[in-house]
Amino acid sequence: MSDLDITVKQFVVGPVCTNCYLAIHNTTKELLIIDPGDEAKLLEDEIAKTGAKPVAILLTHGHFDHATAAEELRKFYQIEVYAQESEKETLENPSLNLSGPMMGKPMTYHADHYLADEQEIDLAGFHIRVLHTPGHTAGGACYYFPNEMVLFSGDSLFRESVGRTDFPGGSASALIRSIKEKILPLPDFIKVYPGHNEITSIENERAYNPFL
Repeated sequence: MSDLDITVKQFVVGPVCTNCYLAIHNTTKELLIIDPGDEAKLLEDEIAKTGAKPVAILLTHGHFDHATAAEELRKFYQIEVYAQESEKETLENPSLNLSGPMMGKPMTYHADHYLADEQEIDLAGFHIRVLHTPGHTAGGACYYFPNEMVLFSGDSLFRESVGRTDFPGGSASALIRSIKEKILPLPDFIKVYPGHNEITSIENERAYNPFL
């Protein structure tokens, strides 16, 4: 799927069917890996097919199903990992990142860069705004690419649904507030790439999401 200077490739990985995305810049021929939750070798093979150069890994949050393959890919490509600054504890604590309770295999993850709410960064030719959207986790974040008109929403916002809030650090009220204050004000035509299930748009969620 291509919009302006971006091509987004979606891969469903891991035991809970997580969406991992490759955001490829069509001009720079560089790419970002978003939420590599598992199956690093598969992702390496798919990245090779694109002919683009990986530049960084973006984590929307620190749960195992979004972060497990990050370290292997980080080492393989010699690139760095980015996450929201409030997510450090979730990444590093197996009880919070759910690798212990859900997988029986406690793991710790880390980021090289911890980003502030509304911080703007430039990677792979993309200009990105970081939106802190707590509620699913304390440091959940969405990555907004205004020039390409896309949002990677992680487990904050799904197609006609929202992320779970019954995990450690979750808060239903915080999540709904995050979505209403940070995501819904974006333009209707923004395409939303969530952490699970189907792609959607701001317009669709404003009209049909029963949680909002």
